[in-house]
Amino acid sequence: MPGEQRFPELRAGVHELCARYPDRYWREVDAAGRYPEEFVAALTAAGWLAALIPEEFGGSGLGISEASVILEEINRSGGNAAACHAQMYTMGTLLRHGSAEQKDRYLPAIAAGELRLQAFGVTEPDAGSDTTRIRTSAVAIPGGGYRITGRKVWTSRVQHSDLMLLLARTTSLAEVGKKTDGLSVFLVDLREAVGNGLTVTPIDAMINHETNELTFDGLEIPAENLVGEAGRGFRYILDGMNAERILIAAECIGDGDWFLERAANYARERRVFDRPIGQNQGVQFPIARAYANVRAADGMRYRAAERFDAGEPCGEESNLAKLLAADASWEAANVALQTHGGYGFAREYDIERKFRETRLFQVAPISTNLILAYVAEHVLGLPRSY
Repeated sequence: MPGEQRFPELRAGVHELCARYPDRYWREVDAAGRYPEEFVAALTAAGWLAALIPEEFGGSGLGISEASVILEEINRSGGNAAACHAQMYTMGTLLRHGSAEQKDRYLPAIAAGELRLQAFGVTEPDAGSDTTRIRTSAVAIPGGGYRITGRKVWTSRVQHSDLMLLLARTTSLAEVGKKTDGLSVFLVDLREAVGNGLTVTPIDAMINHETNELTFDGLEIPAENLVGEAGRGFRYILDGMNAERILIAAECIGDGDWFLERAANYARERRVFDRPIGQNQGVQFPIARAYANVRAADGMRYRAAERFDAGEPCGEESNLAKLLAADASWEAANVALQTHGGYGFAREYDIERKFRETRLFQVAPISTNLILAYVAEHVLGLPRSY
């Protein structure tokens, strides 16, 4: 699609790799509910998922702008970066708040693809959007270490990850002055934990997202697995949210451009009553409107990324990028489906697959309603609504 194409060499490299995994590959993976292991392995070997890891730890040391283009290009090529995007940014909590020993031990192996850290246990059955209400506890045990008890849901990629970041309460909600206090972040070695106090139950969902429910029944982990200071975990989580929003916004933009290209091509080629359907303004205008909204979201993505890379506050820009991009990709998905008519529901056209995948971004990793609440309170100064 037309529009500003920053980092052309970077895009070309990612596109070349993605071309080896065409629509047919993603269609078959989705139909089988299978993890795209071959694609993720190739992406890892090429170093694309180590973009944000500093060079001193074996990564590329790129900024969030470049990292966002990598994920955008995967989705623009018809793939699904959500299968592995967390490998790119989950390590940020470790990078910013981990000890020197933890960083030296884990980051080079993550950069090389020898370790996968792409699972993050936060959401719980009774504590979705209100993270401060989580009940999973980490209790200090005699001799050192912690005992983990509780449940998590919608924890994706656990079965394709060696390590997981876990948010748990080290001080109960009743004992803290602020409800955001008393939460801590831990590294969990899934290779040791599963079957030894951790049970993983897959959740069958409408998208191939490899997501799970986790049950912690007295799982013991060493004290050295605590990341940063005990009780400050909520701050560490917030610290990484701007990066996540920017990167997810980029995936939405990639989806949006994929839908728009498919819709425009089909509208040019499909003939009804001896004329291409794209000659009708009733078909043209929705595609043009969707294009305008994707480009507007794209601009906000770059604005947020530039502020992030410059170390400037970017909470407003990151949230707006995610909101606008998620809305734009969903609008483009609807336009593509409507343009294709009945064929849009046929698996061979891939519209229905990408339609399901991009719908997720209205809900997760943060609901668009929560972003609107953030903008209302923190940007416009309106009274808090929750």
